[in-house]
Amino acid sequence: MTLRTQFFTLTLQIPFHSSSSSFSVTIPGKTSTHSLLSLWRPLSYSTTSSSAAAIPPSPPPALLRMVLFVPPGVEPHEVNESMVLPGSNIIIGPYAGDARIKGVEFVKSSGRAKDCPKDDRPEFAILGRSNVGKTQLINHFLVNKSWYLVDLPGYGFAKAPEAAKMDWCSFTKEYFLNRDTLVAVLLLIDASVPPQKIDLDCANWLGRNNLHGFQIPITFVFTKCDKMKVAKGKRPDENIRDFQEIIRQNYKIHPPWIMTSSVSGMGRDELLLHMSQLRNYWDQ
Repeated sequence: MTLRTQFFTLTLQIPFHSSSSSFSVTIPGKTSTHSLLSLWRPLSYSTTSSSAAAIPPSPPPALLRMVLFVPPGVEPHEVNESMVLPGSNIIIGPYAGDARIKGVEFVKSSGRAKDCPKDDRPEFAILGRSNVGKTQLINHFLVNKSWYLVDLPGYGFAKAPEAAKMDWCSFTKEYFLNRDTLVAVLLLIDASVPPQKIDLDCANWLGRNNLHGFQIPITFVFTKCDKMKVAKGKRPDENIRDFQEIIRQNYKIHPPWIMTSSVSGMGRDELLLHMSQLRNYWDQ
């Protein structure tokens, strides 16, 4: 089942001068007004973990534009603050389910997209920038005996020979353009640094291309969001906004995004819950 045509977004125009204010929901043909508590705040993140540092929100512009990712089963008028995953633009709907990982099994490594497993299990592909080039194969891991987590070769690794870089371009793009069981690409973006050209190039390529006539499904997973800004640098939430503004032109529908940290655990459970609703809908 294709799920690409079933998702839509809400564009919010949010005044920031009040802790409780109204927002405008804009969808084709209609505009409605609802009450919501400062919805720009999901860009910041708080946690009960003592090891996680909360990211203070940055001063927003006079009117902040925020696009929510709304899954199947949710109508625009049903959206409220409690449905937004912390540190994301993702609405949780009725297809979200048990997100626990109970077992992971390595299945195989493939040097070509056509050699990947040929069963009908849904899969999520992990993609990101690499500085070492260790992974140069498509690696499939079976999770809970029901879905795949796919580790793809990192792009842009500096020490790999030019031939290896060309091979990455060839078989990874073949995977994206022909993999029927692909539910979503999880694109890892380092939020502790300003937007990097190589990440933008990858995101824009995914936005311009399609899988069987539909935009390649993608979720931006912003990493290292526990880090505070360094001297003369920007906070992770500011880098995230800059990144999304740059790539906006190549996405008719703005992708879901989420803030994470491998150090503090920020966003881990939320990301798994988001994946569960995509997966459960795909299985219908």
